[in-house]
Amino acid sequence: MGVEVRESPVSTAEFEEMKRFVSGYLEASIENEGTGGRMRWYPWHSASYRFNHILNVVEIAADIAASEGANVDVVRVAALFHDVSKLEAEQDLHAEAGAHVAREFLESHGDYPESFVDEVCTSVSEHSYQGPLDELPLETRCLIEADLLDKIGANGAVLLLLRMGYESRTHMDAAEMIGRVLERGRDAQERIESDHAESLIHQRLKRVKWLREWLDDEIAGVGLDSDE
Repeated sequence: MGVEVRESPVSTAEFEEMKRFVSGYLEASIENEGTGGRMRWYPWHSASYRFNHILNVVEIAADIAASEGANVDVVRVAALFHDVSKLEAEQDLHAEAGAHVAREFLESHGDYPESFVDEVCTSVSEHSYQGPLDELPLETRCLIEADLLDKIGANGAVLLLLRMGYESRTHMDAAEMIGRVLERGRDAQERIESDHAESLIHQRLKRVKWLREWLDDEIAGVGLDSDE
């Protein structure tokens, strides 16, 4: 029996092709959606936001994978496909739907080892898992940790501040909204398993804490003086 000797099953050109496919798939999902779709009016329902989130997760997940000794190729490709069906499937079904899209693409584009395709699709299908991360394959854990990390920190804070405008809130609610990011981050911190992800989440939470403190300091007295 032959032995797979290729150092990396995914070339730079192949990964770029995957990125173009995922971006186009997201755009098509929006175009094919009827008016009034799920969270249609939120900016993060857009194809551009979702693709940016995916690229963020690819970068973070690959960083964690390299530090933890995981298969970086599996993690990068799984991260790229993890939300490919986010805009067309129900929330509780998008992971499984994304794994199906990933398998169809990988089996029809290139000659990837079956074991590689299986590992990628397993990570995609399990990336919404809510249980303990130590129960999952290392590659899936890296993906989930990266997905959690992109929702907190400065990036997560700005997204919730954007949400204020769409919910007709004023800047007076900013500290409360940033507090939600802190809560989300602390919940994520309890799930994180890898040392590298722990260091990243600590850094991101520190930034959000600073922002919350600044808002508490500067907004507390707004509206109290009617002469202002």
